[in-house]
Amino acid sequence: KVQVLESGGGSVQAGRSLKLSCRLSGRSHCWYDMSWYRQGPGKEREFVSLIKDPSGQKTYAESVEGRFTISQGNDKDLVYLEMNTVKPEDTAMYYCKASQSGILCDDEDFWGQGTQVTVSS
Repeated sequence: KVQVLESGGGSVQAGRSLKLSCRLSGRSHCWYDMSWYRQGPGKEREFVSLIKDPSGQKTYAESVEGRFTISQGNDKDLVYLEMNTVKPEDTAMYYCKASQSGILCDDEDFWGQGTQVTVSS
């Protein structure tokens, strides 16, 4: 069974850095695009960043472009979101999503439970 688990959230001062991790387990032969979303207080969940499988192509929301970096470890099941120069408006619950696709694979999304990031000014 495919599962996604985030870690690395916490409290940080504005201007500092924080690195989130996402572990995918139970993968099969399918492809898994890995993405980060966030949901701030009173806001809808929004896209943050994506890394596509197998191309490795990366995409960022305009609000984080140039500050956040998505990457994969040597083990493709581990995905990172490095958050630099954080701002109070980055405060949110951050979710990792694995989007399954490929030959003989069901198109299906798997979400983690989220990790909280709080940025103080």
